[in-house]
Amino acid sequence: MSNETPTVLKKILARKAQEIADRKAVVSIDQLKSQIENVSAPRGFAKALQAKISAGESAVIAEIKKASPSKGVIREQFDPIEIAKSYERGGAACLSVLTDVDFFQGADQYLKDARASCNLPVIRKDFIIDEYQLYESRALGADCVLLIVSALQPEALYSLHAAALSLGLDVLIEVHDQRELEIALAVDNPMVGINNRNLHTFEVSLDNTFQLLDQIPRDRMVITESGIHSGDDVQLMRDNNVHAFLVGEALMRCEDPGQQLKHLFS
Repeated sequence: MSNETPTVLKKILARKAQEIADRKAVVSIDQLKSQIENVSAPRGFAKALQAKISAGESAVIAEIKKASPSKGVIREQFDPIEIAKSYERGGAACLSVLTDVDFFQGADQYLKDARASCNLPVIRKDFIIDEYQLYESRALGADCVLLIVSALQPEALYSLHAAALSLGLDVLIEVHDQRELEIALAVDNPMVGINNRNLHTFEVSLDNTFQLLDQIPRDRMVITESGIHSGDDVQLMRDNNVHAFLVGEALMRCEDPGQQLKHLFS
């Protein structure tokens, strides 16, 4: 985290540090390791995305998200099990489940329930800043974790990435700008997520993906995050050789999220 870290992110990370300390006092890493022994093997998050792309399809990470700091409650009728099933029917490659409680009204149980109700790999969408959370993620059944470059010093990013891999977790490294991309590309990781949301202004622009694309090696899978709302948005990305998408709000506001996914990416 640098001096340029947005105020809202600083607030989230300060609260997250306290939350982790509270959790460690209740459940030890050794206890988490014991729980991991009873969890089914990781389902292969990056592999599932690549399979869709190889088949000539859009690879969609469909997000299960009740609320956000910028938009408030996004979905009042919130049933993670039914949403996960709907997304699977709609052709999602993977799921993203928010587990942050204080700012996104998420819950660990949402991830466990969503993964148990379908066959899709799941990424734990949270603010990972401590190795403890990696053990916790695997114990919950997560197949992948998100590491946000703007939330971490480079050394922490690299060590958390290595620790995640040692647990069998895939990693999605998220960037917002040129500086963060350079840090991310120093890690040998197949997936790079480009968030189109400006964390300072909350404005969203798909141009953010296009501005960074040319600097990303062809062997990296680019996942565009935020701002996909129409078939035209999808086609624009695919015309520029971006075939993986993380989509939440555009789906969560619809009565049948999976049907909307099918419509958006048909």
